[in-house]
Formats: sequence, C-alpha cells, structure tokens
Amino acid sequence: MNTRRSLPLAAILVSIACTPFAQTPPPPPAPPSPAVPLTGLTSAELAAFRAGAAVFRQVETVDSGLGPIFNDSSCAACHNNPALGGASRRVVTRFGATTNGVFDPLTTRGGSLLQARAIDPAFHEVVPRNANTVAQRVTTPVFGAGLIEAIPDATLIAAAAAQTADGIHGHVSLLNDVTTGAQRVGRFGWKAQQATLLAFSADAFVNEMGITNRFFPEENAPNGNAALLARADQIQDPEDEVNAAGKGDVDRAADFMRLLAPPARRASSAATIAGERLFTSINCTACHTPSLTTGPSPVAALSNKTVPLYSDLLLHDMGALGDGIVQGTAGARDIRTAPLWGAGSRPVYLHDGRTPSLDAAIRAHAGEATAARTRYAQLPAASQQQLLAFLRSL
Repeated sequence: MNTRRSLPLAAILVSIACTPFAQTPPPPPAPPSPAVPLTGLTSAELAAFRAGAAVFRQVETVDSGLGPIFNDSSCAACHNNPALGGASRRVVTRFGATTNGVFDPLTTRGGSLLQARAIDPAFHEVVPRNANTVAQRVTTPVFGAGLIEAIPDATLIAAAAAQTADGIHGHVSLLNDVTTGAQRVGRFGWKAQQATLLAFSADAFVNEMGITNRFFPEENAPNGNAALLARADQIQDPEDEVNAAGKGDVDRAADFMRLLAPPARRASSAATIAGERLFTSINCTACHTPSLTTGPSPVAALSNKTVPLYSDLLLHDMGALGDGIVQGTAGARDIRTAPLWGAGSRPVYLHDGRTPSLDAAIRAHAGEATAARTRYAQLPAASQQQLLAFLRSL
C-alpha cells in the first residue's frame, strides 16, 4: 500500500454499506447563495451564465437519466459553499490496487471512482476487497474557473521548466482533451485531470450523476458488472440531449463555470500585508504562484487578464500527503497545487478535507513542500497568525 493518509478499508466498506440507497434521489440541499458573474459580460454572455446556473442547480431524476449509480443528483449538491459553484465538505472515494509500486485502477471492478449511491439497492457499488489503495477527495470550488481555463498551456509548460529552490519541480499533466482530441495541459481536478471546462463538465455529469452525454456516451456499470447495467439502464443514451445549436446541459454547465467570477478578496490590513511578505519569504510562492495571466479570448472578460489564484496549476510530489491514486500523467504522490483564492471561506482543506484549519493544512504538507512547512513551523506564533490572516483574506 502506498504511504499516505486515508481511511481504513474496513471503515470505508462499512460507511458505503450504510449509505442509504433509494429509487428516488436524495432531497436537494438548501439553496446556496446566488452566484456572481464576471464583470464586463455582454447581455448574451449574462444570459448564458444564468442558463448555466439553472442547469447547475437542476436536480436530476431517474426519468432524466440519473444513475444507475451516482454520487449526487445535482452539481449544486456538492458545489455550494459559500455560494453556488463553491466547495463543500462532500467527498468522493477513489480506489485501486497497488502492487510493488504499480497502481491498478481496477477499471473492470468499476474503479477508480466509486459511485456511492444507486437508483436501486441491487445496483450499489462497494470498494472491492482487493483494493488496497483507498482515498477520499473533497469537492473543489469552481469560482473563476474560466480565467483558469484561459491561461495558455505554454505558460504552464514554461513554469514547469523553470528552476526553483527547495527541490521543487512541478510538472504538467498532459492529456488528450476529450472535447477536441487535442493534447492539452490539464488544470482542473486534484490530479489536473481535465484541461477544459466542457470536458470537466461532461466528466462530472457521467461520473457523479450518471448522465451520459456525447463525450461520454456509455454508462458506468456497477462494479464493472455489465449484466447489472443491462438491468439497470432503461434510458436511451446519450441522456444529455443537445438543441439545434448543438448545446446540451454539459455545455450550459460549462458556460456557468466559465463565466463565474473569482472570489472577492477581503480588505487588507497590517496583519495581512505582513503575512503576505512572510508567505513569500518562506517560499510558499514556489508552488502557490501569486498570479498568472490569461491569453486572448473571445470573451472580453477573460482576455489578457491577471489571475490572482495563488497556484502554478502544476502537479507536485507531495510525499505522504499524496493520495496513492494514479490518473493520467499524475503519479500516486502527485497533487495539483490548489488555488488559494477563496481560502478564507473553505469549509475544509487539503485534497481529502481532513482539516478545517489552515494551520493544520500547512503542517500536513510534505514532499516538495517540506522546506516551506518547516519554515512556517519555526516562525514565531505571532508571525504564523499574520500568515494565516493573509490566507483568510484571499
């Protein structure tokens, strides 16, 4: 088993076995606060944003294609804190088998993503008993996602090639974008496993809600069991229908994320200004790059903009903090640098949501972040509080 922190397998099996399954989806969560669009959008872009927000809130049903296995029935069920498009405490389970350092995602057993709910108890998935690598991942916010999408691949490739101190060597996630067939640099997800918001949306629809679409037209079989799938899948695929303009719900959800404003930064103070200097001086900025710049875009609000996301969007070897899961060119110990904008409003931190505390999150860093973590731990308590005040202001 890889060296990482994760729930014991027995505990996960019990948790999943106790998950309530029903033929009707669970009740939707309380409505999140309204989403805020980017400034400077045209009337047509604002209309696309609103239409996308409606899809993001939309609760899927069995009749609309939900399932047969799924994690929740709407995008908003997981992306809701502190507003529509945000993070949450919700986690998903990933699993696989690691033998002599080689990871097998157990795709024939439904891996590496477990769908924790089903439209009928007969179809529910469990973590296979030969899965010795099991990890949790918390929901990521999608605020400012269009700005992140608009950062050129060349910018990230150049950042990966740059020399940095402390033995930090980020690398890009190279993948074939399912929506275009082109090789791209990934930037969305904990393993930077998607490069575009349309691919990110289409992947989430099929894997989190079981809604097949033109990019992912095949249902997930419960634990890979094709016979069960044949019994369970009664809706013609793909379930996400496109209109005369060629747009479906996956496109509208992508529009919403693309046009969603980034988090508003809180007012600065003497403490946050001092904390920002400390953040730089202990070399947290080697990975949490204060800003990147977008390239030209047909959306003026996204074109040639400074993006203060505090991330290089690269994969880094995080040592014991890695989750043990291999995805694409992201290794078992690799995690994409999490953008820190909006950090002050996150309910939990780190890829598995193990802590509600920024201080504990910093102290849990490992691998390439070890030197910066050590410097933080050596700061006087008052200086640590200033650095934390800075992070909460982002």
